[in-house]
Formats: sequence, C-alpha cells, structure tokens
Amino acid sequence: MAVDVVVSREAGDWADNAEWLCERAALSVLSVTYDEDEGPAELSVVLADDALVHRLNREYRGKDKPTNVLSFALTEAEEPELGEDAPVMLGDVILAWETVAREAAEQGKTPSDHMTHLVVHGVLHLLGYDHETDDEAEEMEQLETDVLATLGIADPYAATRSPPGEPNLDEQPPDR
Repeated sequence: MAVDVVVSREAGDWADNAEWLCERAALSVLSVTYDEDEGPAELSVVLADDALVHRLNREYRGKDKPTNVLSFALTEAEEPELGEDAPVMLGDVILAWETVAREAAEQGKTPSDHMTHLVVHGVLHLLGYDHETDDEAEEMEQLETDVLATLGIADPYAATRSPPGEPNLDEQPPDR
C-alpha cells in the first residue's frame, strides 16, 4: 500500500511508542478501506494537548472546549496542484493528550488502546465515514471494532451493545 502516515508530537505526555502506535492504527484502517486505485496517499496524525485541540475546536468548529480527536479532511478544492504522481492528501487527525488520558482512565482502558481507537475513528472520518445517523454510526462502529480486533484491542462499544438476539433496552424504538 502506498500510503504515507506522518506522525508528529507537538505536546502532551504521550507514550514513547505513540508515533508507532498511531502509524500502525492508521495503516490498519487504510488496509481495509482505502482503494489503492486512488493512487498514493498521505495523512498526518498530530499528538497534541488539550490547549491546542481546544483552540482548533473553537476556531474551526465553533466549540469552545477541548475534545479527544479532531479530523480535518482535505477536499479536492483544498489540495494543491502537485501533478499526477503526487499522493492524495487525506487530511489531519489531531489528538488531545489530557482528554485521551482522562477518558481512558474513566473507561478502564489503557491510554495506548484509547489513542489507537481514536486514530482509527479519526482516519475513518478522513475517508468520509460519519456517525450522524444510526445507520452511519453502526457502519462506522463496526469498522472500528473490526480494525481494533486485528490490533488485539477489545470492542470499545461492547458495553453499549446488546448481545445478538436481545433487545437493547436503552435504545428508543423507531418512530412509526
């Protein structure tokens, strides 16, 4: 696969192997979702802190708070004219250290596993996946779960899903 994943450490107390884990997570997603006929591609993952993500979230999304991950997909209109053999620029995934660490502790996960999940989630957003509707969320969550399983990471949505054949009592019935 001709995809280049560039990981940069801007801030935060990330694990020593965080760059490798991010690259592995991104490539795992791309191996099952990216069409190689599109040609070479590139994306970046930025390991940041809450302050940077807070600022970006406020400036670009109008939300005045930090969040765990931001994805900024590049559109064709934003891509520079680089020629035929240049890689497709997929965009940027940016993680906030303090939020990722806090959520991992609250959810009983390792920060590395939670970070890996968020990279998978963010890269799927770069590729056009979303979770605005129930069907979109179900498709995206299943892809996340499948990719994470290949990396030895438990289903992050297991606690909110009902076992097969059993109704989810927390779920509201559809309008009829």
